Amino acid sequence: MTKKAARNERYVQKGFGLKKQIKGLLQNDYHSGMVDALREADHKVVFGDVTVRLAKDFGFCYGVDRAVDLAYETREHFPDKTLYITNEIIHNPYVNRRLVELGVRFLGGEYALNDVTSDDVVILPAFGVTTEEMAQLLDIECVLVDTTCGSVMNVWRRVRQYVKEGRTSVIHGKYAHEETRATSSRATEEGCHYLVVRDKAEAQLVCDYIRQSPGCPTREGLQAQFATAASSGFDPEQHLGHIGLANQTTMLSTESLEIAEMLGEAVRDRYGEDERFRSFDTICSATQDLQDAALELGRQGDMDLLLVVGGYNSSNTSHLIEIGAEFCPSYHIDSASEILSENELRHQALDEKQTTVTRDWLPAGPITIGITAGASTPNRTVGEVVERLLEVRKIDPRDYLEIARSPAALPMAH
Repeated sequence: MTKKAARNERYVQKGFGLKKQIKGLLQNDYHSGMVDALREADHKVVFGDVTVRLAKDFGFCYGVDRAVDLAYETREHFPDKTLYITNEIIHNPYVNRRLVELGVRFLGGEYALNDVTSDDVVILPAFGVTTEEMAQLLDIECVLVDTTCGSVMNVWRRVRQYVKEGRTSVIHGKYAHEETRATSSRATEEGCHYLVVRDKAEAQLVCDYIRQSPGCPTREGLQAQFATAASSGFDPEQHLGHIGLANQTTMLSTESLEIAEMLGEAVRDRYGEDERFRSFDTICSATQDLQDAALELGRQGDMDLLLVVGGYNSSNTSHLIEIGAEFCPSYHIDSASEILSENELRHQALDEKQTTVTRDWLPAGPITIGITAGASTPNRTVGEVVERLLEVRKIDPRDYLEIARSPAALPMAH
């Protein structure tokens, strides 16, 4: 066997051809009869005095589906191997808990990279891994199963093109997010640099510096501002003359486009040259679909409140809350268990790092509630939220619609 063939056997991206074998397990873990019923009713059902509106697009995207399928196939293909994953496969507590129950070990907690041997299998999550992590794993010569989302890889290609052109990559994202860390590691190849801006306010600081506007940050001030969000050795005097913009794929699309326009104008104002700035919209299409569907839900104008379901560390879910908050009270919950009662809801407020409990969150009388979910949220979790919502209002949904009764369908709440 050639060295290349041996490496291909130890690096898997396309699965193991075991979709039929894992279909039943996936159905049991992620299917929801409630969600099916809501879809069949054109995403709107009136349950007594509670009207539930389900967004037209919500939940698992193609990249997440692929990552979860590939993780389950990996367990099926290697029943006797030790399986590790470098981080959460996606930002959803239920999905990650199920992987632990299937025997997958998470690195970074109880297990470390030096526990991995060449006999083991390591799953790379949908966010990807940094170039440093990849190099370490290749040195171990374990089997690697790569579930990195294609949209993330598209960003990497853009950033590597910026590197070839000698540009600094300005990344609209959250610098501590796994995806942005993986992307920024590729922006430092061949001695290039990166700068991560979280929002328009941070982007404006960069624009002011480029223009050398009155009152703009000093060189040292900008370095201090982005001390944890820039590459080692980043010098704004040297590294903001030729830049390329990239995005964490799950950021708010409208804001990414505005930041691109801001930076482009600043560079043109300073240098008068278009070629000094490059930008490509790398927000993934699924993220855009979820955001568009949340906007559509809000613009219908009849929601009393919106529940957004997703992991509390999920970037794309947090942006759905931003959209919903423009129209009505909006609450980010990660599961049905956060609906404590008709009077109390545990949720995470926008830009907060911990949950809080809100009282009297559910108005009495006739009410219309919107439901949407982040790209890492399975149908099962969405269905459980709807069921729990109706349960605290003492409504049995079976009085109003037919719920599919298959072995995989969820039992209704009582």
